[in-house]
Amino acid sequence: MTDSAAPAVAIVLAAGLGTRMRSALPKALHPIAGRPMLRHLLAAVEPVFERVVVVVGPEMPAPEKAAAPHPTVVQAERLGTAHAALQAAPLLEGWGGDAAVLYADNPLIRPETLRRLRAARREADLALLAMRPADPGRYGRVIGDGTGGVARIVEWADASEAERAEGLCNAGVVCARAADLLRWLRAVRNDNAKGEYYLTDVVALARAEGRRCVAVEAPEAELRGINSRAELAAAEAEVQAGLRGAALEAGATLVAPETVFLSHDTRLGADVTVGPNVVFGPGVTVEEGAEIRAFSHLEGCVVRRGAIVGPFARLRPGTVVEAGAHVGNFVELKAAVLGEGAKANHLAYLGDATIGAGANIGAGTITCNYDGLAKHRTEIGEGAFIGSDTALVAPVRVGARALVGAGSVITEDVPDDALAIARGRQAVKPGRGFKGKPGKGG
Repeated sequence: MTDSAAPAVAIVLAAGLGTRMRSALPKALHPIAGRPMLRHLLAAVEPVFERVVVVVGPEMPAPEKAAAPHPTVVQAERLGTAHAALQAAPLLEGWGGDAAVLYADNPLIRPETLRRLRAARREADLALLAMRPADPGRYGRVIGDGTGGVARIVEWADASEAERAEGLCNAGVVCARAADLLRWLRAVRNDNAKGEYYLTDVVALARAEGRRCVAVEAPEAELRGINSRAELAAAEAEVQAGLRGAALEAGATLVAPETVFLSHDTRLGADVTVGPNVVFGPGVTVEEGAEIRAFSHLEGCVVRRGAIVGPFARLRPGTVVEAGAHVGNFVELKAAVLGEGAKANHLAYLGDATIGAGANIGAGTITCNYDGLAKHRTEIGEGAFIGSDTALVAPVRVGARALVGAGSVITEDVPDDALAIARGRQAVKPGRGFKGKPGKGG
């Protein structure tokens, strides 16, 4: 045994194709609470390990990008987990500390559990993570040595009835001195039914050298593997329950918590109220006292204190709703700033816009921000009033306290304090209505 207080490296295996997911998306990139599984695991690993190396499959640029800024190595042939971990060997030459192997499809491990794993390694030559699932099923069993250590790991298919009765199951994560781990990985054989090199075999190799192995137990919710859509859905439900509980504990009101879906980074201030069936995508902050009403969808936005959003509103990335502003039903904002106390209460699209404090946006207003080639901005001054069914053709500016008549199409700037009306003149033709026409009464 050596002192594992030395720096440690985490080898994260993310080469899986996700065959059981029935998906073209690599398994490691399937999201939970708006974040890929790989990024969930990296968020837990980064505070605990001094280095991280991610193993990806051939021609997998998306996982490589998701792994950044950590280096990646490629497992050109998928020959098993031990073979995958061994691909990191060139980056570990001369590494004097520990090395741990983790799986991207075990994304919910907490940093505290990884710290316990490293601490256990100080007292043994190899430490592994284990769990006691409600349904042990076909998990490999961790067999004790009678002294509090691990004698071996037995795969379910090879286990006896007595061994299958053991409730402690292998989660697959191991930690050892890097030099030892690499030596054991190189010694793993593939003489099994699948002809693969299994990481679990390093336990038997360590024991064959007389080394002490120990297991660190953690809850099933942390260590469960995610290999199918059903398991992904179960993990999503578990994470959502935790996020809702944390939001309630922090002082937010969720009127119907089970119907609210949060992202991993959703920030809800104290006294925020969230109505039923609200969805938060990544990157949302809602400040104190704001209200998000039912059936609204928010992503990449900030809602300042005391603002009201919804019901049935959509806030897209780049949006800021300032303090006390109102966003009403069927209003969509994208890359827009709705000024303090401003109101857009009905049926509007406001994209690439800056709307001044106290402005009022009438029902049916749209900013025509895209000309087919580029996006353009609309600026609306403080206290301006935009009449219903107005189209603002960007780039355009409506000045402070300006008034735009309903039904206008505004293509030129409107000065401060001006009235703008841009619509066809009404023509009335007496006697040309329905009266007296066949089938129209009269």
